[in-house]
Amino acid sequence: MKGTVYKSTGSWYQVKSEAGTFYDCRIKGKFRIKGIKSTNPVAVGDKVEFDIEDKEGAEQGVIKKIEKRENYIIRKSVNLSKQTHIIASNIDQVFLLVTLNNPPTLTTFIDRFLVTAEAYHVKAVLLFNKVDSYNEDELVEVKYLAAMYRNAGYDCIGISATTGKNVDKVKEMMLGKTSMFAGHSGTGKSTLINAIEPGLNLKTSRISEQHKQGQHTTTFAEMFDLSFDARIIDTPGIKGFGVVEIEREELGDYFPEFFRIKQDCKFHNCLHLEEPKCAVKDALEEGEIAWSRYKSYLQILEGEEDNYRTDIYPKK
Repeated sequence: MKGTVYKSTGSWYQVKSEAGTFYDCRIKGKFRIKGIKSTNPVAVGDKVEFDIEDKEGAEQGVIKKIEKRENYIIRKSVNLSKQTHIIASNIDQVFLLVTLNNPPTLTTFIDRFLVTAEAYHVKAVLLFNKVDSYNEDELVEVKYLAAMYRNAGYDCIGISATTGKNVDKVKEMMLGKTSMFAGHSGTGKSTLINAIEPGLNLKTSRISEQHKQGQHTTTFAEMFDLSFDARIIDTPGIKGFGVVEIEREELGDYFPEFFRIKQDCKFHNCLHLEEPKCAVKDALEEGEIAWSRYKSYLQILEGEEDNYRTDIYPKK
């Protein structure tokens, strides 16, 4: 039988067959995907082949093959230098929820996430959530950030999951697609998904006032079929984001605003560092490329990963 993985709890997987029936499945043996050492060999969104076995009168599936993935979002596992974690696969687009504060989403985190989406061929959209809660100065900052990322080539939407502002725009973009929702804990993913599809009634939680960090309410990725021809993949709150397996020479290609002008660099293999007649450095000086984006590029290029993979907030 063939089906799609809708839920992963680490050892068991919920698979929806082509006929629309859900089966609890496990994996047989060890899967190795292109030599990637992953903490989760099977990810939500995977297309799989599985057999049905009868275990003490109950039907149980055994996954025997994972079909080739069209794309996926992957990151380095926290504190496991050689391990990676595939968050989800076969995604049409990913919505990254960004909040200015409560909790803060830093541009370094946004840029690392966007680079990974570019590298693995997933369209990314930035949702600036909680716009109803910001004062005038904060709204100016949100508009500045949105303009910066639009200039880089990304769709940006200011939303409020609690008041419903622009939720209809998000729903429109989701029609006929599989969309992943991602962001730090507390940015409002579950609240937004509940606003899009109230019947799901996903669990939400308050922000910790002490640390301005959300409490984890989603403990594993899960896909849901919606009532309006769309699928959602809800994911656990991401604390840090380590970029995986990107060659130095390719990194600039995953910053769309760098890629657009790189043919104007004197050297075809320009790393946009100290090389003469570099179009990216010229655009930076002219204010056509944001300094925060270039700074993120340098940090990834120089391998400054550890600060972006671990929890920056103290444990309770």
